[in-house]
Amino acid sequence: MTAQDDPDLGPDPAHQPPEGVSDKTLEALGSLSKALETVERARGHLYGFHQLTGTADFELDRAVALLRATGHQDWARRVETEILGRNVIPGHWTFQIVEAYNRTYYQPFQDLERRAVAELVGGREHLFEAWLKAVRRTVGHPDHTYRPR
Repeated sequence: MTAQDDPDLGPDPAHQPPEGVSDKTLEALGSLSKALETVERARGHLYGFHQLTGTADFELDRAVALLRATGHQDWARRVETEILGRNVIPGHWTFQIVEAYNRTYYQPFQDLERRAVAELVGGREHLFEAWLKAVRRTVGHPDHTYRPR
């Protein structure tokens, strides 16, 4: 099938590598992007940890109130003073862990990946994935079009 038969036969210019970029460079950038996507997922889990820990801490207010209401003053005081508001690691609440992760790992990783894409392929994103789509689709199949119609 030729481009005349299927005008959809290839990536749009934004998803075509610049002239002279090797397949191995595209593969390397795809791997770099995949690693960053994994870090994005890890960061999401870190935010989940932050929110779940905060939710548990606020639930302790209820536990303390119920312990007091049922005459267990000592246990209420122990929960309130030993666990409620406690650092999750020395000197840190979860928001501080999130901030440190963002500042010391996530942001530098994200910045490096963007610089690599900008310098090596002119800022064109997802070129490896575009190549995968090109080789894995069935040309001419209405549900395998390369470009949105």
